[in-house]
Amino acid sequence: MFSKKSSSKSTVKNIITLNGYEDKHYVFKDDAFQPLKKLTYNTTNFISSYLGLKDFITGKVSISRSIPDEDLDDILDIKAYEELGLDQANSYNISSYEVETEAEEREFHLFVVEDSDLNRIFLGIKQQTKYIDLIVPAPLLFQPLYTREILPINQVHCFVYFSQNDAFVTTYKNGEYIYSKSIEFSLEEIYDKYCELVGEKVNEKDFYGVLETEGLKSKNETYQQNFMKIFGEVFITINDIIIYAKRAFDIEHIDQLYIGSEKGPIIGLDDYSQNYLGLNSSELNFNFNIENSEWYTDQLQYLMLLSSFEFMDSDYSLVNLTQYPRPPSFVNRASGQFIISTIAAISLSLAYPLTYLIGSYVNDAKIYALNLENNSLTNKSTKYKKILGLKRGEIKKLDTTIKGLSTRYSAKTKTLKAIYNKKVHYRLKSGIFHSIAEDLLKFNVHIDNIKSKNNTLWISLIGSDDRKLTELIKYISEVHFDELKAIEIERIQKDSKNDFYTGILKVELK
Repeated sequence: MFSKKSSSKSTVKNIITLNGYEDKHYVFKDDAFQPLKKLTYNTTNFISSYLGLKDFITGKVSISRSIPDEDLDDILDIKAYEELGLDQANSYNISSYEVETEAEEREFHLFVVEDSDLNRIFLGIKQQTKYIDLIVPAPLLFQPLYTREILPINQVHCFVYFSQNDAFVTTYKNGEYIYSKSIEFSLEEIYDKYCELVGEKVNEKDFYGVLETEGLKSKNETYQQNFMKIFGEVFITINDIIIYAKRAFDIEHIDQLYIGSEKGPIIGLDDYSQNYLGLNSSELNFNFNIENSEWYTDQLQYLMLLSSFEFMDSDYSLVNLTQYPRPPSFVNRASGQFIISTIAAISLSLAYPLTYLIGSYVNDAKIYALNLENNSLTNKSTKYKKILGLKRGEIKKLDTTIKGLSTRYSAKTKTLKAIYNKKVHYRLKSGIFHSIAEDLLKFNVHIDNIKSKNNTLWISLIGSDDRKLTELIKYISEVHFDELKAIEIERIQKDSKNDFYTGILKVELK
C-alpha cells in the first residue's frame, strides 16, 4: 500500500513532471525546471504525475489494531469494497495513507481508482515513456510544503485550485491531509457558465486572456459583472465545504486560504474571497527558488517535483497510484532470464559430465520455488475462503433477522392501522342522531320511525308542509356534506287521513 523511495534513484539524472490531462511536461535538469517538448523512453528519467480528484474515490476507514501488518493490505482492500461501494466486477488500484491517531482503532485514508480510468488518462503517455514511477492523488501534492518547511506545520490551511478539467478544495490540519472535495467549477466549466450568462459563444482565447491578465478587475464591464456572479457561486460552494470540514474535523478556524489556477493567479480573486469568506487569502504561488524561464509555471508541476524529491531522497511514504512501474533489471526480466538460461545450457553442454548433476540441482531449485509459491497461494486462498465464509454467514444471519423484523413490522403496521382507524375514522352514530334531531327542530319536522344498519339510516319524516321536508333535506346536504356519502328521499306524499306529509329519508354516512 505504501510506496517508498525508488531503489534505482542512483541512476536517476532527470525528473520529468507531466500533466496527463493537458499534455504539458517539464524536466528538472541541471538545477533548472523547463518545459519539455517531447516525451521519450530513458531509464535515467524519473517520471511523476498526478490524478485529478474527480477521477478517484477517497474515503476514511478504521480497522482494529490487533490486525497484523502482513494482513493489513488484504483487510484494507475488503474495507474499500465494503465501505466505498465498489463494483465487484471492476478492477481497482487501491492505495492508503494512515492517519496518526491515539484512538482505539487505526485510521486510514483510502484512495481508489479504476484501472480503466488510469489507462484512459495515462496509457498514451506510458506508450511513449514505457513507465511512470509516481502518480500522486492531487490533494496530497501539498504535503511536501510541510515536510520541506515551506508552510508552518501548526496551522490549518485550505487550498483551492482550478485546473482546465477539474477544481477542488483541500484542507490540511497540522501538516496532515484531512479532507478534499471536487467542485464543478473547472476553468472549462467557468467558460461554459460565462457563455451561458452572456447568451452566446465567446471566443475561448479572448476569454482566457481576460481571465489571466485582468481577472475580476477587468475594465470590460460585461466580463467583470459576469465574473463576479460566477465566482460568487464558487465561494458559496467553498463556504459550504469549509463549514462541513470545520464541523466534521473539529476545526476552530482556517488560518490561511490559498487560491490558484493552472493558468496563473486570477487578479482580484484573493481579495474577493477574503471579503466573501472572511478568511486570510493569498495566491497559490510559492517561491520555490528554482530556475525557470517562464513567467508562470503551473504550481502543481512544482508540487510534483517536490513530491518526486520526497519519494526518492527520503523515507517519507507517498500514496502512489501508478500501475506502470519501470521495467525490472535485466536479470529479473523474463527475456533476461531466458538468455541467461540459454547461455547456462550451452555451458553445461560443454561440460558433459556435470550436465545431469547441475540439471538436477536446477530442477530441484525450480521445484522448491514452485512449492513455496504454491504454499503462499494456498494460504491466501484459504484466507480468502475463510473471509468469504464468514461474510456469507453474516449475510445469512442478517437475512434471517431482516425477515423476522419484516414480519413483525408488517404485523405491527396492521395493528396500528386498525387502532388508528378505530380511534380516528370511527364515528359515533349518537353524534349524527343528535345533529339530525337539531335540524328537524329547526324545520318543525318530526320523526315517525328511525332505522339504521352499518353506516346507513332510514328516517320516516312527518311534516305539515312538503316544502319544509324539501328544505330540510337541502339543509342537511349543505351543512353535513363532508360527513355524508349520499342522501335521498324516494318521494313525499300527503297522508289521506290527515293534512300531514310523509317521506322516507335515506342517509349514507362516510
